[in-house]
Amino acid sequence: MHGPKDPVDHARTTRPHAGESMKDNVIMPAVVLILVALVLFVGCLAAFASGHPDVGLTVGTLSAAGFVIGLTWLALEHMRVRRIEDRWYTDHPGVMRQRPSS
Repeated sequence: MHGPKDPVDHARTTRPHAGESMKDNVIMPAVVLILVALVLFVGCLAAFASGHPDVGLTVGTLSAAGFVIGLTWLALEHMRVRRIEDRWYTDHPGVMRQRPSS
């Protein structure tokens, strides 16, 4: 296959997206960003609980931005993988198409 590296493991699984994050780890920065956003959200709750609404609002805004950016990144990467998968099935017409598990 010419072009981008195929993140779907066609040889070892019948479920196309079973090991997507293991074979193609482009999503790892998004996962880390979501984890940081989760920590910031807990910090936001702690700031509000301790009577610091200005800090809570700032940290809450950063947390919301982290969640939105991370989830958008995950969605875009998943769509990229689906496009590569569709291209693979176009190049291999004799292979029966499996329903995606995601």
